[in-house]
Amino acid sequence: MSEKLDKIDAKILELLQTNSKITNLELSKKIGLSPAPTLERVKKLESTGVIESYHAKVSPQKVNLTISTFVLVNISWVKPKALESFIENIQNIDEVTECYVITGDADVLLKVVCKDIQSYELLLFKKLSQIEEVERLKTLMNLSNVKYKASLPIVVE
Repeated sequence: MSEKLDKIDAKILELLQTNSKITNLELSKKIGLSPAPTLERVKKLESTGVIESYHAKVSPQKVNLTISTFVLVNISWVKPKALESFIENIQNIDEVTECYVITGDADVLLKVVCKDIQSYELLLFKKLSQIEEVERLKTLMNLSNVKYKASLPIVVE
């Protein structure tokens, strides 16, 4: 069930998604409320799970992660609980930063980051392809990022 948000909540979320380090005082000025009710609204958004967490966006290049790929995975459905087992296995692979169950030509889409192409090759052949439930892997190499937007387009009716 989604929370009923008003325009002030939407503005708070927009501002926090852009800069989660904004002070409560700055936030209150930008939304036109005093600090106490602003803080109360933020706490409510956190306690109801609308705001899940706060994160630092780290530059992959600055931490020596130069390879970014998407991997399409076809699951071997003959095994019982194949998807659950696959998901359990990839939880322990740090290079897999995102995992989505999808429709279409594959069953799962992974986002993977690695130090270099040799690291990716090792990951592909020594880890991912060794998961029993994997029937087929297809790599889509990320050449460049032309758009990245961490903030959601929140619309209030």
